[in-house]
Amino acid sequence: MAQLSEMVSRGIDSIVDPTVIGLGRYIPRIQRINARVDLNIVVATGIYTYSNAPMQFQFTGPGKPFATTVDPMTELFVKDIRDGIADTGVKAGMLKCAIDAQGLTRDVERIMRAVGQAHRQTGTPITVHTHAGRGTGLVAQRVLAEEGVDMTKVVIGHCGDSSDLDYLRAIADTGAILGMDRFGIDTICPFQTRVDTVAALVRAGYADRMVLAHDASCYSDFYPEADRRAALPHWRFTHVTDDVLPALRERGVTEEDITTMLVDNPRTCFSAPESA
Repeated sequence: MAQLSEMVSRGIDSIVDPTVIGLGRYIPRIQRINARVDLNIVVATGIYTYSNAPMQFQFTGPGKPFATTVDPMTELFVKDIRDGIADTGVKAGMLKCAIDAQGLTRDVERIMRAVGQAHRQTGTPITVHTHAGRGTGLVAQRVLAEEGVDMTKVVIGHCGDSSDLDYLRAIADTGAILGMDRFGIDTICPFQTRVDTVAALVRAGYADRMVLAHDASCYSDFYPEADRRAALPHWRFTHVTDDVLPALRERGVTEEDITTMLVDNPRTCFSAPESA
């Protein structure tokens, strides 16, 4: 609560919680927290894995022993969006999948295509965990495009881990949004490099294709909390407002550019298409 309240005090009024199946999603907990803090929390549906799909999807679906025409993953994602998640009444506002260093495994591709199909049915935006060092953002873009996804509704996550401007421009030129979203994880990419990369892309005319964030959490059982704080002291919900924005201003990024990345681009991503 304290971390979220501190963030709200900086003027942040909305966040996306992309905790989906595979990451310990539990909506009643989010509901209890949201009742105590003046914050819009957008929850997500999807599956997070680097290799295999959860067991409940191993035997049903197209080409499986218990074959179905429509992938049950797609049906679940659409239900979470249209009807709500697990009888909580809370509807998902984002879709999520992942492709890490292992690349496009059979199940990763299946999940990604199910996410794309759910997007086609609902118009819900997508965020993808990617491994910038392995260039998997371009793989994700290709697969989602094959499913007919509107790439302007896709955030290719963790692009900020890379300073390869050719790679980043190649993703942005598809219409997708660059997730410069791991500020504070200096062990992967140093602070100065992350800021310099965003500033360079702004100068190149890509402010309208970036969003800024931390990929931070109040709690994770991925690692001991004390060790995480010692290793990543800046990985907190106020790092962007307190440290990143001043550093960008020093590099000539304007207030208009900052508003574009923090306000306008997320609003466009979550807006319904004009034809809807």
